[in-house]
Amino acid sequence: MNTNGHEHQEQANGEQGLQSNVERTRPVRVIVPRCDIFEGENAVQIECEMPGVDESSIDVTLERSILTITGRFEATGPEGFRPVWREFEGGEYRRSFELSNEANADGIEAAMQNGVLSVKVPKTQPAQRRIPVVSR
Repeated sequence: MNTNGHEHQEQANGEQGLQSNVERTRPVRVIVPRCDIFEGENAVQIECEMPGVDESSIDVTLERSILTITGRFEATGPEGFRPVWREFEGGEYRRSFELSNEANADGIEAAMQNGVLSVKVPKTQPAQRRIPVVSR
């Protein structure tokens, strides 16, 4: 289906209508996944859409209070067929979040289900300690 010559030309050049949320400064196609963030009393939950990503290719890292989520995916077709028209490309999802000092870095958990990555970041309990006062 061709709606105009410009679209056909882009397709022929291999520039298949990339979306605006694609980073173009890296050698691999990088997509910023859509994420929702929910806050509860004891944790924050981050949910990111990452369709096509296998859990073995997901990395969740924490460095200097920056939580980074990456996941790689490949565009494959059915075995025995060659692509005639392609709009889906392989690449990498990448998203980073700055965590507050309330985040408990040791308790972070991640799980993938139905193309959605869920990252649970527990909150630390506020330090409550009585400081003894001494006379001098």
